[in-house]
Amino acid sequence: MRRGWWLVRWLGTGMAILSLLTHSWGQDTEDWQYEECKLSRPGPPATIVTIDEESPNGTVLVGNMQINGRPQDPGRTISLLLLDNYDYWVILDPTRQRLYLNSTGRVLDRDPPNSITTIVVQIQCTNELVGTIILHEVRIVVRDKNDNTPRFQQPRYYVAVNELTPVGTTIFTGFAGNNGATDIDDGPNGHIEYSILYNPNDPASNGTVSVANTLSGHITLAERLNYEERTRYLVLVQANDRAPYPPNRRTATTTLTVDVLDGDDLGPMFLPCVLVNNTRDCNPITYHVAIPEFTEPSKLNPLNVTPSIRAVDMDRNIQPPSDRPGIHYFILVGHPNTYPEYFSLNRTTAELHVLQPISRDVYQRFTLIIKAEQDNGHPLPAYADLIIEILDENNQAPYFQFATYQGYVSESSPVGTTISASANLTAPLGVIALDNDIEETKDPMVKITLNDYTTIFGLTPTGLIRYLRLLKPVDREKQMTYTFTMVSSDGVQQSIPVTVNILVLDANDNTPTFPEVSYSVEVFTDMQQGETVLQLTAADADEGLNGLVTYEILAGAQGDFIINNRTGRITVAPGVTLTVGRSYALTVKASDNAPETQRRSSITTVYIEVLPPNNQSPPRFPLFTYSLEVSEAMRIGAILLNLQATDRENDPITYRIVSGDSQKVFNLSETIGLLLLDQPLDRETTDKYRLIVTASDGNPGGTSTTTVNIVVTDVNDNDPKFNITTPTNFTVQEEQADLFIGEVTATDPDAGPNGQVRYRIVNHPDLFTISENGSIYTRVPLDRELRSQYSLVVEASDGAVDPRRTSLTLSIQVTDIDDNSPMFSQQTYVVNVPENSPVGTVVLKLSAVDSDLISNVTYRIKTESAQQLFSLNPITGELAVLQTLDFENLAAMGMGAFYTFQVEAVDQGGVMPPGQATVTVRITDMNDFSPIFVQDLYKGLVAPNAEKGTVITTVLAEDQDPPGTPASFVRYRVDLDRSPYSGSIFDVEEVSGRVITKVNLNEEPSVTFKLFVIAFDDGEPVKTNSTLVEITVLQPSRIPIFTQEEYKFSPVSELAPFGKRVGTILAAAVNQTIFYSIVAGNELGHFQVNNRTGVISTAKPLDYENVTSYVLRVQADSMVVVMSNLRAPSKTNTAKVFIEVLDENDHPPVFTRKLYIGGVTEDTKIFSSVLKIVATDKDTGNYSAMAYRLIIPPTPEGQDSFVIETYTGIIKSAMMFRNMRRSYFKFEVIATDDYGIGLSSSAEVVVSVVNALDMQVVVSTVPPTLVEEKKEELIRILERHVQDQIPGAKVIVEAIGPRRHGDGFELEDYSKTDLMVYAIDPLTNRAISRQELFKFLDGNVLDINKEFQPHLGEGGRILEIRSPDIVASVKKAAQAVGYTEGALLALAIIIILCCIPAILIVMVTYKQFKERQAECAKTARIQMALPPGGKAPPAAAPSANLYEELGDNSILQAKKSVVKEADHQRIFSTFACRSLAARSNGELHVNLPKSESNVTFYSDRNPLTTHNPVYDNSPIGSPHAERRFSFSPSHSAALGCNWTMPARIHGGLHSYEAPRRQVLMDPTTWELQILRAAMNGGRGTESSDALDISGSTETKMSVREQARQFEQPTLLEQPLRQSRESLGSFSSVLVRDRDSDEILELTSDTLFSIMDYPYSPTSGGRDVPPSIIISQGEEQWPLASQRPTPPVLRESSSSISSYMTVQPCQIMVELIPDPPDIPPPLPPRRPQPPSPPTSPPSSPPPSPPSVSFLPEPRYSPPSPPPPPPPPPPPPPHHKPRAPPPPPPLPSPPSPASVHSRPVVQFVPTSLPPVSMLRPVSERKHPRPLDPAQADVGTKRELKGILKNIQNLAEIERSIANLYSQVDKNCKAPKFTKKPPVTEESEGANKLQSSDPRHEQSTPKTTSSSSAVQINPATSVNCTEDGTSQPSVAAEAQRSSQLNSNSPSDLSENFSSQSTVL
Repeated sequence: MRRGWWLVRWLGTGMAILSLLTHSWGQDTEDWQYEECKLSRPGPPATIVTIDEESPNGTVLVGNMQINGRPQDPGRTISLLLLDNYDYWVILDPTRQRLYLNSTGRVLDRDPPNSITTIVVQIQCTNELVGTIILHEVRIVVRDKNDNTPRFQQPRYYVAVNELTPVGTTIFTGFAGNNGATDIDDGPNGHIEYSILYNPNDPASNGTVSVANTLSGHITLAERLNYEERTRYLVLVQANDRAPYPPNRRTATTTLTVDVLDGDDLGPMFLPCVLVNNTRDCNPITYHVAIPEFTEPSKLNPLNVTPSIRAVDMDRNIQPPSDRPGIHYFILVGHPNTYPEYFSLNRTTAELHVLQPISRDVYQRFTLIIKAEQDNGHPLPAYADLIIEILDENNQAPYFQFATYQGYVSESSPVGTTISASANLTAPLGVIALDNDIEETKDPMVKITLNDYTTIFGLTPTGLIRYLRLLKPVDREKQMTYTFTMVSSDGVQQSIPVTVNILVLDANDNTPTFPEVSYSVEVFTDMQQGETVLQLTAADADEGLNGLVTYEILAGAQGDFIINNRTGRITVAPGVTLTVGRSYALTVKASDNAPETQRRSSITTVYIEVLPPNNQSPPRFPLFTYSLEVSEAMRIGAILLNLQATDRENDPITYRIVSGDSQKVFNLSETIGLLLLDQPLDRETTDKYRLIVTASDGNPGGTSTTTVNIVVTDVNDNDPKFNITTPTNFTVQEEQADLFIGEVTATDPDAGPNGQVRYRIVNHPDLFTISENGSIYTRVPLDRELRSQYSLVVEASDGAVDPRRTSLTLSIQVTDIDDNSPMFSQQTYVVNVPENSPVGTVVLKLSAVDSDLISNVTYRIKTESAQQLFSLNPITGELAVLQTLDFENLAAMGMGAFYTFQVEAVDQGGVMPPGQATVTVRITDMNDFSPIFVQDLYKGLVAPNAEKGTVITTVLAEDQDPPGTPASFVRYRVDLDRSPYSGSIFDVEEVSGRVITKVNLNEEPSVTFKLFVIAFDDGEPVKTNSTLVEITVLQPSRIPIFTQEEYKFSPVSELAPFGKRVGTILAAAVNQTIFYSIVAGNELGHFQVNNRTGVISTAKPLDYENVTSYVLRVQADSMVVVMSNLRAPSKTNTAKVFIEVLDENDHPPVFTRKLYIGGVTEDTKIFSSVLKIVATDKDTGNYSAMAYRLIIPPTPEGQDSFVIETYTGIIKSAMMFRNMRRSYFKFEVIATDDYGIGLSSSAEVVVSVVNALDMQVVVSTVPPTLVEEKKEELIRILERHVQDQIPGAKVIVEAIGPRRHGDGFELEDYSKTDLMVYAIDPLTNRAISRQELFKFLDGNVLDINKEFQPHLGEGGRILEIRSPDIVASVKKAAQAVGYTEGALLALAIIIILCCIPAILIVMVTYKQFKERQAECAKTARIQMALPPGGKAPPAAAPSANLYEELGDNSILQAKKSVVKEADHQRIFSTFACRSLAARSNGELHVNLPKSESNVTFYSDRNPLTTHNPVYDNSPIGSPHAERRFSFSPSHSAALGCNWTMPARIHGGLHSYEAPRRQVLMDPTTWELQILRAAMNGGRGTESSDALDISGSTETKMSVREQARQFEQPTLLEQPLRQSRESLGSFSSVLVRDRDSDEILELTSDTLFSIMDYPYSPTSGGRDVPPSIIISQGEEQWPLASQRPTPPVLRESSSSISSYMTVQPCQIMVELIPDPPDIPPPLPPRRPQPPSPPTSPPSSPPPSPPSVSFLPEPRYSPPSPPPPPPPPPPPPPHHKPRAPPPPPPLPSPPSPASVHSRPVVQFVPTSLPPVSMLRPVSERKHPRPLDPAQADVGTKRELKGILKNIQNLAEIERSIANLYSQVDKNCKAPKFTKKPPVTEESEGANKLQSSDPRHEQSTPKTTSSSSAVQINPATSVNCTEDGTSQPSVAAEAQRSSQLNSNSPSDLSENFSSQSTVL
């Protein structure tokens, strides 16, 4: 039982489970039926799709609705029905659940007027199983397509801007609102951006304005405007939409016309205005007015000024006219200064008034400068010159200079010839009419009238001299003289008439004329010789030789007849027998006897027939032979020739053709002898005939014969014919020029040019050419690919005037070569490839074709990197993808969405390079990511009364698609489906995502709105995302209220520091803390606001030039709201703040160039504009107003070369530039803003002076007005071509005018232009040479013409580039006289040939002179070896060999001695060359003649006068006078030289060491000669010692030190003189020669006479060396005969023995070369009292002050010296004169010439008289004076030569120049090997004989007494080249002879004056 229970229980459980399973299955079956019609995807039954507008019909809208169920039979479960399908845009395919676009016959257009943005339909799904219905909404959003172009609302836009408008100002806002461009597209496709396009028709407009805001289109000013330069700009404005893909953007353009209004930026200008080149300034204008003298002002006022004084504002178009300023006039300045008393200028009308009558005797002219300025204070006046001439009162009548005038004119003179005053027609006849009312040098401007013959003669209307000119040709044969009167009139009075006689001179204008053209004469055989045959007469109307006719027979007489050349009578020639039947045709000429070139003549013919005496003769033909030419086209029956013969007896004559006409072509009339053509002629058959014709009178022997030669001339009656064998088919290879094709041949049987065949290509002359022989060539390479066959027509024509032609057609086949590369069908392929395209996808098929006949084209990828991504089929050209391309990966790799590579098409069998093309593969993104909002929920606050457009918050979504792709571009919109009400009052900006109010709110506080915002991208397909924005309406109590809606603060300076307070804003709220902020207008962060106080201050530097004003939008919020990170803008808590920026002067001026280059011509007038300087300033107002000034280096004259107008920057000339070509001025220009008180900048200006020689004239084919208009553009082109050769060169226009042409450039052509230019080289600042400028321009004239073409228009070009008119005229004049060059050259050659012998003679003479000079030197040395006192040499010494006296025993030793002595002789001779003339009011301290106490040195620049230290002011009769040297004058006639600045010996005691003078010598030519004399002391008890010469050891000293030492001997001379006087007397001195050991005894008097050494018995020795001061004279005097150097000088040593107990005394020579030889002016002489003579009566006295010159006196021994004088007072200090700057002096001494020992002065024993001490230029030939007057004069004390000189530095700098001049011209004499000379006279005479004139004027003397002693005191004059001047030597000789008694006296005097050095 238990088992059954369990069984029942398990069965029951199973049945229950089975029942549950059955129920569950049934329930599931019923639920499935209800799932039908539902979407198989989650979500509501709504579908949103997008479609592009203008999609084609049948576009799939929804590919599958994804509705559950089977809509088709069998087994249908659902039924689909389309509802709400308005306009039937959608078609439903229920079986496939697919929707299509239905646009049949229409276009889906999203844009107005259709505006289809969304299509919404319902899909009704019916569940056939259960009967339920579900509606599915399908929303089709129509996407905008950029298919509309922006359109401007107006065709043109206009704006007017004042030229003074600052840069940066917004000048046009006319595109705002709907007035600009609109685009009906949606979104970015409908947004407009504005930009400025380049306008090729107005290039300047592109930079004039700019677009400040591309969205609003506001136009701002980018450059300063200038009304004077341009009044209108045409700005091309482009509007484009903002389509995301820039290539798809559409554009539209319009023109904005900017008219520039005139502003008051220029000053006035005087009229008329002639513009200056390169500027807009006017040339200076000069007004003229002339008024008569003594005229009352009432009769003259207002004065008639020419032109009228008038000035206008250069800003002529200021609008309105009432704003235009007025002009005020003033007289600024004038000359003479009294002009205000006579003239006044009306301030407003500019009328000039004279105030009182003016006398012309007082004022002849007034020159005034008038000024015009604006009445508004504008700082730019204008200036003009006003010249007022005062005319003489017209109270005298004009008059002619002569009462009658005689003129001459040739009858052959052309019209315009000036009447001559002489019959030889060399000088014009000048008619002078004068008026005493006008100056004789001025044109009286009278009117001269002729009373008759006014049509034949005319008088020049103006000029001081008037000329009569020929107005009409005259004929002497008609009228020989013309007499008329002339009257001159000045308009008031008239002159007395004068008579003018014009004589017409004959010209050979008539030809001798015979009455008959020919003469016929019959003569008989019995006429005798000389019998007259015919008398001829020819008439000539000319006179004189022009009308004298002569006759001659030119031909035909055959010697049988002659003619008398005067009478014209023809006679039978002597010895002539006439023959019956002969006939003659004599050509006789009659000619006049005018000059050969003017001779005229005429001829006539005399026919002579010889008849028999019995009158029986046969018929005679006129000619023996007839020749004629007959055209082969001559008609039949034409008369060819008249062969009529004449019979003397008039018997009938019969004619017939005997032979030559076998074909009967000709017909001869038997009775009248006419030859006719009987048959047609054919030259090609017979070209000539020879007919024999007879004429018979029927009598025996009555037949005559003649020959007729007929030549048949050709007629062009045959066409050229081509050779029938000529081929007509040819082939030629392409691509070769000058290739032979074939040859054709044609012939023409005609003769001459008619038969010459020429060939021509008829139809393709540009491709083929044919030669003269018919060879055909290709002219250019042919291209078979263009044309493969040509039918060439060749024409053959003959050479006739009207040629005959034949043509032949040839076929030319062009053969192919491989000369073409394959060409792709496109050069650029662009293909779009979606990313992730599978491998192998074909994206493009390339195609290339080779034009050659045979080609095999294959394809390949050239770019290697592309071969990894793409494959190219070489046969088909298919381009496929090799690997999958991912857009994002490519972007990450930097490859971008574009991939560009090269492909090639290769001709496999060809040689040409492959063809190439570019393939661009664009990888398109497939939109992989949806936008994602950064926040899921956004919150915002809004005021209850918020205005429309209030920003509440901003949403932001990001898209991970590659940046820059459409898929990454996120936009926003409101989801109206989810927030329909919120979407009606709020909106979101599509691009920015800002949530704004859509309307003005009026909502309740605390209400919260939910707004759903959708973010979508532009990818394919579009992906979206959404977010929620909660917007809460704020309580009004939490919204602060500003006290003002707008705040305007004071302007803030742009230089304000950081934190500068601008102003304070204030808002109020109840129980709220206010937070201030700037919400707009401060994008650049220039300002900040204090959040608590509301103080606005600067945060960054301001810049007025960038932003001039700010409009800030500030907001005040409750701190609670701010803390919630929210804001609630409303009308009350926002305000505007207006901040103006105040401009400051923070920018300096900026010049347009760093270097301005200009030019002026040499004839530029003063105040002419040169160039204009322009500086700009970014600042505004006065801060940009410039004031210019120049910084010009000072000039010696102190005159500025240029000036600049302060406010215009125009530089004007301020001086004349004559003769300043090739010079330039470089200066600096400063520009200072704020009218000269602000910041400054500088630039350099270079102005070069040029003239016409630096210019070129560019001749163009357009008128000057066009060139003036386009001047700047043309100059830029020329400048660019010049700068290609010379960088930086500046081309400047000098003038623009009409083209001048003709021989003298006197003709003007206003249809063409002469543009005169020159160029400045910036490196040299000088004008480029005219030749270089021509090369630069002419070499590029073709390129220049191409660049000129757009500016000059069609046909405008450069004709030529030529030299200016004046240069061409000079060249023409030079060519006109070029024939004289040959004559001048020949003359120069003749002169050179004549000069060569003269030069040779001079050279030989100079050489002989040098040889004689050497001989004189030898003789002088021998003579000086003689003992003193005139003693004769010892008897044992042979007089013939004087060299033995010097210690030489052979001729060879003598020659060596001469060579050694050459240097010493050179020193002394050069000393003479360097003498300086001196004059004095005192007396020499050493018994010298008078001379001035001041020495004047001369140079080429500045003279210098100083005191002469040689003289002192000791009183006359001083005891010291007895110690003077004895003066030894010259006795030789040749002695014409003198020492002009002598020196003295100073002595001293043992304990006294006198200061020595610095030696000044020539360091390269001279050496210091220091001679020591060893004197035996001890009052005769000490033995003599010889001291050797020591060289100079002095150190080099400056000139200043030399000057001080030069003064010291003078200052110390007085104590030195006192010490001398304290010494004892010497008895005698023995002088020993070292070479010969001979002892010479000299008395103390003799020694002192030599040395001027103060004699003192207590002297124990001397150690003060003397110094010889020698300097060159003022003129170069000839070197006379020189005394030989003493033997003691030969070895440069000497010894003096038996000289008491004297210490050695040294003598030193000091040389002072002096400056150039300009004689000094004679200073005023002081009267001098007489003084006792100090020399014997035989010595001539010096000249008194009134006598200028004296001859040299005879010599006489010195007299006993007087007692020594008392010590003289110290030398007074002379007040220095005011000398000019000192001249050059000698150079400092060389170290070799410096010695450390003291120096004393030494003066030679013989010095010249006063006449020789004067400047040579003042010397004359005075008469001798009484010797008693020789020593009359005063002594003057020595003065320091440089004591009072203040400019020693200038002297020191001048030494070198003078030294070089002195040294190089004084050469040492040369010594020749000649026998020794024993007589001094021989050496002197030889020296004088070097000049022939000297030999003639100077008697020769051979006695020794006439020899000249050459010692340091000997006066010697020599020229720089060593040649003598005979005039001075001759005068010296004559003076010497006048003062000599006998030769013996001379000899004695000389012998007693030996000199010891």
